Amino acid sequence: MKEISKTYNPQEVELELIKYWEKNKFFTPEDNSGKPKYSMVIPPPNVTGNLHLGHILDNTVQDIYVRWKRMSGYNVLWLPGTDHAGIATQTKVEKHIKEQGLSRYDLGREKFVEKVWEWKDIYHENITGQLKRMGASVDWTRERFTMDEGLSKAVRKVFVSLYKKGLIYKGKRIINWDPVAQTALSDEEVIYKEKKDKLYYIKYNILNADSNSPLKYVTIATTRPETMLGDTAVAVNPNDSRYTGIIGKKVILPIVDKAIPVIADEYVDMDFGTGALKITPAHDPNDFEIGIKYGLEQVQVIDHQGKMNEKAGKYSGLDRFAARKQIVARLQDEGLIEKIDEYTHNVGYSERGGIVVEPYLSDQWFVSMKTLAEPALNAVLSGKVRFHPERWEKVYNNWMTNIRDWCISRQLWWGHQIPVWYNKKNGEMYCEIEPPEDIENWEQDPDVLDTWFSSWLWPFTTMGWPDDTEDLKKFYPTDFLSTGPDIIFFWVARMIMAAIEFTGKIPFYDVYFHNIIRDEIGRKMSKSLGNSPDVIDVMNEYGTDALRFTLVYLAPQGVDVFFSKEKCEMGRNFANKIWNASRFLLMRREQFTEASQPDYKHDIFDKWIESRLNSAIQTYVLALDEYKINEASKALHEFIWGDFCDWYIEVLKIKSNEQPEAGLIIFDKGFEIFDKVLRLLHPVMPFITEELWQAIGDRKENESISISEFPVLNENVISKDIETEVALMQELVTSIRNLRAELNLSPSVKCDVVIACENEKSAFYVDELSSYIKSLAKIGELQSMVKEDFAKIEQFKSLTSVVGPFQIYVKIEGLIDIEQEKQRLDKEIQRTESFLISIEKKLSNEKFVQKASPEVVENERKKQEDSRQKLEKLKEHYNSLVS
Repeated sequence: MKEISKTYNPQEVELELIKYWEKNKFFTPEDNSGKPKYSMVIPPPNVTGNLHLGHILDNTVQDIYVRWKRMSGYNVLWLPGTDHAGIATQTKVEKHIKEQGLSRYDLGREKFVEKVWEWKDIYHENITGQLKRMGASVDWTRERFTMDEGLSKAVRKVFVSLYKKGLIYKGKRIINWDPVAQTALSDEEVIYKEKKDKLYYIKYNILNADSNSPLKYVTIATTRPETMLGDTAVAVNPNDSRYTGIIGKKVILPIVDKAIPVIADEYVDMDFGTGALKITPAHDPNDFEIGIKYGLEQVQVIDHQGKMNEKAGKYSGLDRFAARKQIVARLQDEGLIEKIDEYTHNVGYSERGGIVVEPYLSDQWFVSMKTLAEPALNAVLSGKVRFHPERWEKVYNNWMTNIRDWCISRQLWWGHQIPVWYNKKNGEMYCEIEPPEDIENWEQDPDVLDTWFSSWLWPFTTMGWPDDTEDLKKFYPTDFLSTGPDIIFFWVARMIMAAIEFTGKIPFYDVYFHNIIRDEIGRKMSKSLGNSPDVIDVMNEYGTDALRFTLVYLAPQGVDVFFSKEKCEMGRNFANKIWNASRFLLMRREQFTEASQPDYKHDIFDKWIESRLNSAIQTYVLALDEYKINEASKALHEFIWGDFCDWYIEVLKIKSNEQPEAGLIIFDKGFEIFDKVLRLLHPVMPFITEELWQAIGDRKENESISISEFPVLNENVISKDIETEVALMQELVTSIRNLRAELNLSPSVKCDVVIACENEKSAFYVDELSSYIKSLAKIGELQSMVKEDFAKIEQFKSLTSVVGPFQIYVKIEGLIDIEQEKQRLDKEIQRTESFLISIEKKLSNEKFVQKASPEVVENERKKQEDSRQKLEKLKEHYNSLVS
């Protein structure tokens, strides 16, 4: 055993322990082990910047499981790595060089990619440093990067394999286009925001309509009049009686002055707008499908920069939104605007760039998904892959059932360049893992693959696939994945598809969708919003264990967390409580020598602490098994703070005072329990538990709590009867303490107490525990008697309270000046009544209740209820003094 400092200094402890763990390679799995395996791969953080609190929660959850399993006798691999994050990283670097007055085109592809690698190296170092600082017990000897040599080769192999199977193809499709980043986006990279817009009603004159024609024009409604220059038809529903007479005729496209057909299709919603729909096959995905169906021309009028192109005539070169204004003005001048309505709808924005996405007709590479989706859907529906919470299975099922082909090409420079080459002479296409031998005659496709195309292979490529490695044999499939529900489609679904396709096995057995961390106003914490406090700053201020514990404590399964760093005060207080408990145990243990060891008198508390400890182990392990991590952390907090620190340590003091000759036995037992406490808590709070575990025992250089045995549940010692008995005593003590508080008694003042009991049995119970009750409640004289005997004794002034079968009387004569106390209570009653009247007046005001936020109203109602209870207690106290 060694001496520990008076106060806990997390920074000092954490930095030393990180070195200790790394030096001894505690987190590298054994090569030849007979233990069962437990494995997971870290969701690779993007090298776009530093980690935010969402990452810390995610990795804390994972670390809890690997530390728990490692201590429970498993050969554990937690494999780390980072993601190149194509568009996100390229966007960051482009912004960075823009500050120097440069663009990627100024540098050229090769030099620009060198700049991105430099950025990657800096932020990779930051990220790994943050992971180490937060205590992630990963095996750093196996670290991977999505663009390292092995993973890059695996990516090419997968592309070539799918291409040769006909599951990767190149085609003209409407894709989501980011005009700033100038690249395609997958559907999942588009976020939709509600936007107030205008709905323009535009007249399309019917060709050759005479004065006898029932319709002279058709009115269409659109939010995007700039795209009308690319219209190639107007569509109506064949069942719409308003338009049956014009189906097959032609209308004149305004401004362009071109005749386009009126076609009939049941796709058209008769109730939207006017029931007539402009068809622009090159600028809307639904119109594109209708255009294919009817063989319509695809006229593209907006270019890759979001500007009008040469087919837009006089509007060529204008930004799409500037063109909209000019086109609307011209239509108004020509009397072709029937009306303009205010209209609110959802508009797609680039997740990374924040720009309005442009539906764009382009040649892109796609993966045909339906063939891959079916076995991946069955894997979840059959229970081979289990989701926690289960409700995400329904979301997964819906998406997989309606899956669309995946656009995998990106017009970027950072990423895995598509392994396709075109012959410079004859245009022949070559698709293989390695480039053609006469490479000088070939030109590689300039596009790169979507960043998720490497991420979807992560569980098995990180272990060496396509080679048949020992890691794949031993550790794949992995056991557990923790991730955010926002990437269930981006990543989780695709990993299951890829794993089954290329390994014939699922990638993992259990998927835990952790909570989304939000700031105090409900926004998701993210790098792009900059609303996440610097995690290192939080660790420095409160301690890493405090941050880890707070995050999981605040995170019920499936519920978002509203976080502010001040909430870490709870975790810091918990760490300090444990530290102070260990100091007390160490100091008291030193007071006793081995020479004085008589027979020790065991009592109910020896059985109670064993029962409570094993109840805590049972609750904790069950919660982890069910992926209810905040319930696990609450079980720890309740046992360690409440049972162990607040009660058991006090009991040890009393025991050693009453049996000083047995002090060594008493505190050895205390250390035995505390050792289990530390091992139980270690997965959640690894630093403080390692430091204290090293302090309370004689450890060797290569010993660590992280590879010690996790406390084994012993159900035989759990006794609910004993726990109930002690809980009743705790209620008695707490009630007496509360009465003392009402009397404003200082801790040094002892009070006399009489406890009237239901019967002889309950009186005997009080007598048996009287020494503990007296010491814990600061009692001078304690009398217990059955209620019949109590009625016979001389009455006295007291404060009273009821606990189960007991009526408690705290004698007050001689403790306080009764008249002075009555005056104080009278003033406090008046003040509380006035406050209560003001609250009730506010809540009776209908305008206040209607206009105030629900949180404010609820807070006022809580004040009301608290004030009523306080007033009731004050009056009870006052009446006890006048009776």
